[in-house]
Formats: sequence, structure tokens, C-alpha cells
Amino acid sequence: MKHVSDLRRHGLFDAKVPRFTSYPPANWFSDAVGEECVRTWQSTAPEDAEISLYVHIPFCRRLCWFCACRTQGTRNDAPLAPYVERILAEAQSARDSFANRVRPKRLHLGGGTPTILSSSLLDRLLTGLNDIWDLDQLEEFSVEVDPTDVGPKRLAMLKKHGLSRVSLGIQDFDPQVQKAIGRQQSRDLTADVVGQLRGLDINALNFDLLYGLPFQTEKTLSATLKAALDMNPGRIALFGYAHVPWMSKRQSLIPSDALPKPEQRLALFDLARRTLLGQGYVQIGIDHFARPDDALAQAYFDKRLTRSFQGYTDDRAPYLIGLGASAISTYPQGFAQNIPVTGKYAAQVEAGQSALWRGYELSDTDHLKADLVEQLMCYHTATLSDAQLAEQIILTAILHIVERFGDAVTWNGRTLSIVRWAHPLVRMIAGTLTTDQNEKSDDRTYSAAI
Repeated sequence: MKHVSDLRRHGLFDAKVPRFTSYPPANWFSDAVGEECVRTWQSTAPEDAEISLYVHIPFCRRLCWFCACRTQGTRNDAPLAPYVERILAEAQSARDSFANRVRPKRLHLGGGTPTILSSSLLDRLLTGLNDIWDLDQLEEFSVEVDPTDVGPKRLAMLKKHGLSRVSLGIQDFDPQVQKAIGRQQSRDLTADVVGQLRGLDINALNFDLLYGLPFQTEKTLSATLKAALDMNPGRIALFGYAHVPWMSKRQSLIPSDALPKPEQRLALFDLARRTLLGQGYVQIGIDHFARPDDALAQAYFDKRLTRSFQGYTDDRAPYLIGLGASAISTYPQGFAQNIPVTGKYAAQVEAGQSALWRGYELSDTDHLKADLVEQLMCYHTATLSDAQLAEQIILTAILHIVERFGDAVTWNGRTLSIVRWAHPLVRMIAGTLTTDQNEKSDDRTYSAAI
């Protein structure tokens, strides 16, 4: 690999930075945003505003050790039906706050394990959401599927309700790696679920893979990539494993001495990137790859790509309504996150009260910064508007980037671009752009820059 010494010189292998699925990152959220504020954001939405819905199902039959998401294990179905009813109660409350008609364009079920719900509970959830929001005109209905916890009845029920895209969690197919991260899942099992989906005419498939896992080598990752590519997914999300056991206690079960070093992580990512590009995939931002005819690639080509808490997306709806424990909603005015603990979430909803935990209200300057961060994260280049150039804090940050990163960037007075070899520095550069002496966060909540 070329330019490893240059990346080391710029601090890539030592830095901890936000993933920038939002600006500002979620650890900046606070209780300064309350229920009245969010209700105002909802009630002032214009007529026919486009919205997307995200439903968080936090429950899992097993808790994979690598996962840092808001999840909880359950060995039986007892908590599932009540949770579905709370989702519907929260959905109704949110819908009642919108004074005008809105147009739901997308629905996504995430987790956790959405397919932990039985076919009857899926039917109850989706029928209820349709009754509340009128989902007949959805452009896309997507679900995260754990191949180890799904079956024909559940897939058929999802298809009945219009399922059009599936994200399959894979991570890695190597048995030693799987054992080390607490997730056993064979290639044959995964291929069987892929076959079931295609048998239902669901061909829009996303695969989630991880690099930087314990015992992972270039040889084992190559084998995983080959097995995944044999199933011909339209998209692959290639995330870097974030080892943060101080935040996710289950990660303490992972042998840290078996994790690849930062430069080895870069080599693993570069191997995967070259493999996927060689198979005709288009790189999307920092960690997504898509077939050229996939909607995500088309959005990339057409400069319609955006980045949200669900990663890179072609969904540009200005309202994302998050339902369920820990779910995050996005509004033109800011962000709102639900209570993460399911028991406390349940108590609030059952009492007819807001599930809100914390949020962030965007200032005019925040909007300008967020636009630049999104441009960099999506395209590794950002062209500043007149308003952004007139904002002294932004211009000062740009000049600091030029001074700090030197040969890694170009700046012509209007456009900041990251040179090709320096693309892995994008999160560091975005972090510099959005941080000044008054904006400091604990980097223990951030992850490795590569």
C-alpha cells in the first residue's frame, strides 16, 4: 500500500473521531430539547411533507459481543407483544402532533432483531402503522434481518406488507472470527435465507460486513468476501469494527490482543475495497459499495446522496420519525432521541407521556457546518456557499485544515477537496471542520479513524 507513511504522519492510526452519521454527533445531545420543542417541530411541518419512519426493535435471542447498538436479550416472547403496542401508541401520538397531512415515503425496521417478532406480531405492527400513517404510497420498505432468527412465515408476512429491501447481517464467515465475536452463522444458512428472499422476488439485498475483527486476516477476509460476492448483493456496507468496551460491556468478552493493529485494519479495508471495485462495485463514501445500477449508486452519481443515522442513503425526506427505545428522529430544526432503556421507555409511553430523552436544536451555523460535513463524508469534497464563506468560524476552520493537513487537501478559495490517497482522513478532517475551542467532546465516545 502506498502512502501509509503519509497517513501515519497525519495521525490516522492514533485518532478517535465521530462516525458523522449526524452533525453534531449524538453524544452532543442534551435535555435542552424537550417535548414542547419537538411537538412544535412536528406541528409546523408543511402540508404533504415527506417523512420516513424508523422502528427500533431492540430485542435479540443472542447478544453478539461485537455489537454496540442499543439491544437487549430475551429468551422468550413475553416482552415482544407489549413492545409492539407501545410502538403503535408512540406512533399515534406522533401522528396526532402533525397538524398537516404528511406523506410517508419509506419505512425501515431495525434493531436489534426485527425478525424476532412472530409473523402475527409483524402483521399487528405493520397493519397498525398503516392505519396510523397510511403507508400505501411507500417507495421502499426495508428490514434488517438476522439469518439465524428468521423463517419462511415471517418473510412471507413482510412480503405481504410490501417488503422491498433487506439488509442481512453477516460480519464475517470465518469460524474462528465468529467464535471470537459471539456470532455463529454459516455461509450455507445465509445462502438459504438469500434464496428464500429471492424466491419471494425480493432482490434488493444489502450485506453488512466488518473489518478489524479479532483473528481476522487478509486471507480470511478474502474468503468472506468471495462467499458474500457469490450471493451477488446489490450493496455491501463494510464497517470498521469499533472496540469500545467502556461503552458496550459485552465487548469485554472479545480478546483485545487478537484485534488487528491500526495499520493492519487499513490493509484489511484496502484489500476489501480493491476486491469490491474489481467486481464492479462503486465505492460510496467511506464504507459502502453498490452495484452501478443500484439506487444508492445512482444517487451517488446524481449528487443526491446523503448520510443519516442509517448510514449512506438516497432518502432525502426532511423528516425521519424514530419509534421505539433509543430511536433518533431527524427534523429540519434538529434531532430528538428516545429513552434508551426499554423499561423506562415503556413506563413513559404507557403513562401517555413523551418517550423523549434528549436532543439537539440546530442553529443557522450548525446547518452550514452540517452541509459541509455531509459533502465531505459523501464525496470527499465540499464547495462552500456564499453563506458558508461569510461565516468566520467556518472559514477559520477551513484555513486550519489547509494548514494542518497540507498535502492531503486542496483549497481554491471556494472548494475543499481531499486528495485520493488521503480519503481515509475524511473523518478527521470533518472533525476539525466542526470543532472549535467551544466545542469539545469526550473522545472516548468516538471510534478509530480507520
